[in-house]
Amino acid sequence: MNSTRDIEALIDAMAKLPGLGPRSARRAVLHLIRKRALLMQPLADLMGQVATTARECLNCGNVGTTDICDICASEKRANGQICVVEDVADLWAMERGHAFKGRYHVLGGTLSALDQVGPEQLRIPRLIDRVETEQVTEVILALNATVDGQTTAHYIADQLEGRVTLTSLAQGVPIGGELDYLDDGTIAAALNARKSI
Repeated sequence: MNSTRDIEALIDAMAKLPGLGPRSARRAVLHLIRKRALLMQPLADLMGQVATTARECLNCGNVGTTDICDICASEKRANGQICVVEDVADLWAMERGHAFKGRYHVLGGTLSALDQVGPEQLRIPRLIDRVETEQVTEVILALNATVDGQTTAHYIADQLEGRVTLTSLAQGVPIGGELDYLDDGTIAAALNARKSI
């Protein structure tokens, strides 16, 4: 009988998380075991709660505990601007900068011929619907400066041309950079210096 089977299974599960390899997962699990009452049990309780209550916003794709997220529900955020991002991590990165006061649209990825990801696999049709129904005046394309990100931005720009003002993030975002790894000041500067496409 293996007395550490459950612990090894927890380490294997933790190692599947982004940013954690087998060594980091092992250290994290050992720390949690040592701080069982203070960290592990509250973490397990919160994970169970979030597992049952977390859902995607039906409007924008953000993650929350209600069908419509707080950003979409806020009338203060209905200023005619929609900032388009690849995933929720990018939305959260933009929010950390406290520079954008409009609403968001999470695509759920980027177009990729190699991975067979087309517009229908992303939330591009929903974005087009929102532009037509929400009195949108500007769509800010805040996609990562990668080949797939720029391909997706060009596709969206073609779909929305003539319907709305299209802008993209400008200075501050390096080529090949990803929003989730940028500091708050860089994101704010890039958002404030956006340019027309």
